[in-house]
Amino acid sequence: MKQIKTLLGAVLGVAILGSSAQALAEANEIRIAQQYGISYLPTLIIENQKLVEKHAKAAGLGDVKVTWAKFAGANVMNDALLSGSLDIASAGVPPAVTLWAKTKGEVKLVTAMNSMPNLLNSRNPKVKSIRDLTEKDKIAVPAVKVGFQPVLLQMAAEKEFGEAHTFKLDPLTVSLAHPDALIALTSGASEITTHFAAPPFAQQELEKPDVHTILNSYDVLGGPATFNVLYASKKFHDGNPKLYGAFLKAFEEATAIINRDKRAAAQTYLALSKDKDSVEDILKILNDPQVVFTLTPQNVTKFSDFLFKIGSIKQKPANWKELFFAEVHHLQGS
Repeated sequence: MKQIKTLLGAVLGVAILGSSAQALAEANEIRIAQQYGISYLPTLIIENQKLVEKHAKAAGLGDVKVTWAKFAGANVMNDALLSGSLDIASAGVPPAVTLWAKTKGEVKLVTAMNSMPNLLNSRNPKVKSIRDLTEKDKIAVPAVKVGFQPVLLQMAAEKEFGEAHTFKLDPLTVSLAHPDALIALTSGASEITTHFAAPPFAQQELEKPDVHTILNSYDVLGGPATFNVLYASKKFHDGNPKLYGAFLKAFEEATAIINRDKRAAAQTYLALSKDKDSVEDILKILNDPQVVFTLTPQNVTKFSDFLFKIGSIKQKPANWKELFFAEVHHLQGS
């Protein structure tokens, strides 16, 4: 009987240890979202050069599976993050801040991706500013209401028409991925007369003689500001510290690669995106002083302050650090 008890104790001990090891084990897969445009160049480099896999191995995680998903806008991506079918989302600041507030901080921002302006381009010769837009002008944005561009339109409308008219331009917006919006705008055969475009689509549209810019997002924000960010659930962050750290290191390396050799970065973008632009066209965008690839958040609280003021979020962060995971708190953000 004593031997049986000893054997049962040993078996139970092994089971408990095995259970504890399993609980402490990190995920062996990470699922990351991309969108369209040159602002997502770091993620293209991470995917192409297998940088997450590299840093995961260095962290002792062995072979990690990295799955990439392409999204046209933030609305579907946010749903995927909340459902647990996505680990790292990538979008403009407003969708990330909205999800942070909606989940009461259970979703947080990982890092800034870049600072760069978006341009509101129109092919309607009668439209010189947003004041000239009418119900006949349909504005293409990646995701109505929740995306970076729709919120910028609301901020611009409030600035131009007053607080009573913050949502004046919302009925004109149509959800359309940037590549499709480019075709719609420049073809002249669509109801789309205006597109709030990210690089390089904005610059490609301006190559057409009948397309002109009526608004720069930096004019609305009063200067440079973060365009895209990465964000994740607290559950993924806390449960996978090594894998999360490997991803962040991969992103840091990709950003350094872009800033170290912008011509090579332009060539990489064209090769991976299948864009029809020339290297010189993309290099011109990368060399624009308004276009900066950086992990440092810039003026993100302008978005959170505005979203709180108009009631889109019920929780207002005290500062930018409240929005972000602690790994980037050492940066000189705002």
